[in-house]
Amino acid sequence: MSILRIKMYLLLGVLFAVIYAVITVIGAYMGIANFYFYLILSLGIMFVQYMVGPKIVEWSMKVKYVEKNQYPELFKMVEDLARKAGIPTPKIGISPAAIPNAFAFGKNPADGRVCVTSAIVSLLNKDELKAVLGHEISHIKNRDVLTITLLSVIPLILYRVAWHFLWFGGRRRNGGGNVALIGVAAFLFYFLTNLLVLYGSRIREYFADKGSIELGNKPSTLASALYKLVYGSARMNKQALKNVEGVKAFFVNDPSQAVNEIRQLKQLDIDQNGTIDPEELKILQTRNVKLNFGDKVMEILSTHPNMLKRIKHLSSLQETKVS
Repeated sequence: MSILRIKMYLLLGVLFAVIYAVITVIGAYMGIANFYFYLILSLGIMFVQYMVGPKIVEWSMKVKYVEKNQYPELFKMVEDLARKAGIPTPKIGISPAAIPNAFAFGKNPADGRVCVTSAIVSLLNKDELKAVLGHEISHIKNRDVLTITLLSVIPLILYRVAWHFLWFGGRRRNGGGNVALIGVAAFLFYFLTNLLVLYGSRIREYFADKGSIELGNKPSTLASALYKLVYGSARMNKQALKNVEGVKAFFVNDPSQAVNEIRQLKQLDIDQNGTIDPEELKILQTRNVKLNFGDKVMEILSTHPNMLKRIKHLSSLQETKVS
C-alpha cells in the first residue's frame, strides 16, 4: 500500500473521528436532535451540489462539448488513456478561457467529462498534453471528486452547528455559557476539518500525477507540462484569474499561486529552454525541497500542493537510469 493511500485512509479516519466527537459532545450537553437537523440539511446541500455541480462547472467555464471529427487527435489521446485506465471514454469539451489548463468532473466514471482550455492546446506539445489528460483521466478513475465532495460535508455540518449555537442557542436556553462553548468548539473543529479537506484535495493531486505516469506518460513530460502551465498562468492578468476563482480546485494547478511558483521552478530549468527534461528531473531527486514559512502557509490554505514539492514527487517516480 502506498504512503499516499495510507495518508488518505488516516485522513478519513480523523475526519469521521471528529464528527463522532462532536456528536458525543452535543449529545452530552444539549441532546442530538438539533445536530441531526443540520446533518440532514448539510447532506441535502451536498446531494444538490453533487447533482448540479457538473452543470455549474460547465456554465462557469463556458464548456462546449465537441465531436471526434472536430478534434481527432485530442479524441484519440483521451480514448487511449481511458482504455488503459479501464473507464468509459469521457465526454470531451473545450473552454474558451484564456488561462491554459485542463479539468475533469462528473458524478461518476460513466458521467466523466474531460475539458481543456483553448490556451492549453496551443501551449503544450502533444506528449505534454497527453500527460495532463492522463492526470485528468486518473481523477475520474479514482472517483476523487466524489470523495472530496463527501469529505466537504463534515466542515459544512460543523459550520452550521457552530452558527446555530453561537447565535441562537444561548437565547433559548439557560446555561448559555455551555451553549456558547459548544459553538466555539464547533467553529474550531470547522476550521480544522476544512484544513484537512484541503489536505485531502492536495493528496488527490499527487494520486492523479502518479496515475498519469501509470498510464504510460513520462514524469519529466508531466513536469514540463506543469512548468509551462505555471508560466502561462503567471502571465495572466488579475481579471482572468478572478474569472476562474470558483472552479480552480478542478484545475491541474492553482493559477492564483503561479506568480510565486514560477520563481521557484525556474531553478529547475538549468538550461533555460522552457522545459524540464529527464536529466534535470533526475538532479531534483537528490535535492531537499525546503519551503519558507509563507510558502508553507499558502500551501496549507490551497487545494493544490506546492508545485516545487509536486515536481519533486514526480522525480521520485522517474527511473534512476535515464535513457
